[in-house]
Amino acid sequence: MNDLIIKQGKLINGDLIDIVINDGKITAIGPAAAVGLPSIKEIDLHGHYYVSAGWIDAHTHCYPQSPLYYDDPDLIGAACGVTTVVDAGSTGADDIDDFYAVTRKAKTHVYAFLNIARTGICSQNELADLTRIDNIRLQDAVRRHKGFVIGLKARMSKSVVGKNGLQPLIKAKAMQKENRLPLMVHIGSPPPRLEEIADLLTKGDIITHCFNGKPNRILDEAGNLKLIIQRALARGVILDVGHGTESLSFSIAEQAIKFGAHPHMISSDIYQRNRVDGPVHSLATVMTKFLNMGLSPEYILNCVTINAANLLHLPRKGRLERGGDGDITIFDLKNQRIELVDAEGQIRIGTQQFIPIAAIIAGVHIVVAENAAAKNMSAENMPVKNSATGRRIINGIPL
Repeated sequence: MNDLIIKQGKLINGDLIDIVINDGKITAIGPAAAVGLPSIKEIDLHGHYYVSAGWIDAHTHCYPQSPLYYDDPDLIGAACGVTTVVDAGSTGADDIDDFYAVTRKAKTHVYAFLNIARTGICSQNELADLTRIDNIRLQDAVRRHKGFVIGLKARMSKSVVGKNGLQPLIKAKAMQKENRLPLMVHIGSPPPRLEEIADLLTKGDIITHCFNGKPNRILDEAGNLKLIIQRALARGVILDVGHGTESLSFSIAEQAIKFGAHPHMISSDIYQRNRVDGPVHSLATVMTKFLNMGLSPEYILNCVTINAANLLHLPRKGRLERGGDGDITIFDLKNQRIELVDAEGQIRIGTQQFIPIAAIIAGVHIVVAENAAAKNMSAENMPVKNSATGRRIINGIPL
């Protein structure tokens, strides 16, 4: 008996497939993979809705006890159609144990980039005091939480580093050599200058907030892609969106994309305030913004599935294939007018929108996204049948 069968889900290219999930893994996938197979639960999409590997948000802030940037993992994750979230440096060596304990209670898969400051983001200037960078405690935390801590985070903007300039990043690169984890670097207002930061980054390092409109943007005064960024990209440095409250400029992103500087990962930098009040709202909203800046639906989906999984070294996620994790996002791609706002208040009118319908996590947790209520998904369009009772079930509640 299989745990879950999804019938007639639509891929982004229009093909229809069945997906069979058992023991948290995809065990069969294909046009008629579920024919004749029994299951505990069954979802028949009748070819009406899209399926993809579970969406991964590579930059969030979801430690509920963080004093500045906080949220609940399931509110920014499963409730928004996202099956995996990565917290980007909210915690350091001092509080990573507590954060790990919190995440074990979430339905959404949670991973962490460990802040190089042992305090995490307890204030806006966590790297202004170099004594907070404690290599021994950091390496011990990485060892204790191997598999949960998947990278390091350094926020390299003036308000964070104070008078320390490049020193926190130099220390981060030295610490990185001991654990070989990816390093995510936040860029904001200088000093230090982007040219100095980018010159220190190596293959697999991540520049987040890559399309910000601040002085440390990736375009020069003439609107061309800076040579230092061209060289960094050639070395294998990664561009991550990290929208956030202040870090996505439509005009910068549009110009950069024209030069071929496409994001490798599309992430939200979401936390409670910019989820509720905007301009972020959800990962799907950020995806929609790039859809209406000309990136294809296929490219965008890759940025939140296979690309993110590969770059974050999550080998069984981000893939619709046999043996992959049983994490699935069900969504719609709807043609409708939508007003989109960036972090600078610029407005674009979009014509197409990603609408998450449900997140399926490890083939067990089925969380209907907030948008599904408006589409009456729980009662009509996305029936989840329990084989034992014959009744539809959403979030474990018989209908």
